Amino acid sequence: MNKEGIVLSWSGGKDSAFALYTLHGMKEYDIRYLLTTVTKDYGRISMHGVRQELLLEQARRASVESDIAYISRVANNTDYESVMNSKIEKYVREGIHSIAFGDLFLQDIRDYREKKMSGTGMKCVFPLWGKDTAKLAEEVIRKGFKAIICTVDPRKLDKEFAGKEFDEDFLSSLPEGVDPCGENGEFHSFVYDGPIYESPIKVKRGETVLRDGFYFKDIVPDF
Repeated sequence: MNKEGIVLSWSGGKDSAFALYTLHGMKEYDIRYLLTTVTKDYGRISMHGVRQELLLEQARRASVESDIAYISRVANNTDYESVMNSKIEKYVREGIHSIAFGDLFLQDIRDYREKKMSGTGMKCVFPLWGKDTAKLAEEVIRKGFKAIICTVDPRKLDKEFAGKEFDEDFLSSLPEGVDPCGENGEFHSFVYDGPIYESPIKVKRGETVLRDGFYFKDIVPDF
């Protein structure tokens, strides 16, 4: 059976990592690229603040090619869409016609993605869509994924949550109203180990900084 080429929108966090794990299990896809938006001024994953060096290490250990969409720190939505359109055109030229996202339940985000892909020759795949987020968070941990909280929205969580391990203790400490998977943007994570990697990525925790209204924990390569 010929597998269908697919690109995965990759943030480096637990949801995109579990989406990759799920796509592997579906057997029908050939995962060609991990597509990530990087803010070129900082050399870090946009919104997550994770160093590009660690992004490339994730892709290497997952045995999937990284494809980076660079934007500037002052990029607006039009700039972002222009960069992404160029990537989509490239994939179609290469015979790739599917792109996967790790979205869970935000219908407006799904609608936006499907609208942008309409007429491009690409279809959207949502391998985690509709999963109960409490059960999904527990499954991520149970399957052996290990992640560090790299970004925290101070309107939802205290600064001390930045740098915590994504584990049962973390989940039990979340205030009421915070989604266990951070689907509403309460927090983001960096996956350094799990069944998608050939080996763990050795990292250490650096300083926590407040920038653009979010707390970022610097995750430092240790290899």
